[in-house]
Amino acid sequence: MTILIDDAGYGDLLFGVVIGSYRPETDVFFYDVIDVKYFQKPLFAKKLYLNEAGSIAQRLVERQRPEEGERIKICRGDILDKAAEILIESYGKERVERVKVEGRAQELIEGAYIDEIRNLGYQSIPDRTEKWAKSFFHMLRWLNAHPKMLKYSKSGWPRLKRFKLFRRS
Repeated sequence: MTILIDDAGYGDLLFGVVIGSYRPETDVFFYDVIDVKYFQKPLFAKKLYLNEAGSIAQRLVERQRPEEGERIKICRGDILDKAAEILIESYGKERVERVKVEGRAQELIEGAYIDEIRNLGYQSIPDRTEKWAKSFFHMLRWLNAHPKMLKYSKSGWPRLKRFKLFRRS
């Protein structure tokens, strides 16, 4: 048996980040969210979202109740670096592997993120993961049209100051 850990939404402008765990053999899926506040000032500069990702990944694996010797495969993305360290510390280097997560696990985790941003009233573009720039500007236009939703944006990225909307925050 194997537990897969992945993230969704880290590179997007809206909402926090979904971290999910999936066990293919039983089709069991859980997820939790790194709150958007970790991607806003002042927390973003402190990179506390990395610790939060680690805590969430640990809880998700525990929730899956791993069997003795069960493998844990975790996405290679930067946001999960601390999570990988924590899981290696808890379960051992021989059980934890960094991988590219694909297939059903990725679909479920991306779907959870899409559902979360849909709950904000935002409708994502089709194929958003293949069209990052187009997706970013689509989200930016939506935020311009819905300025009260700015509180749900990852406004801590320094480069966002280029956009008028983020010079106010």
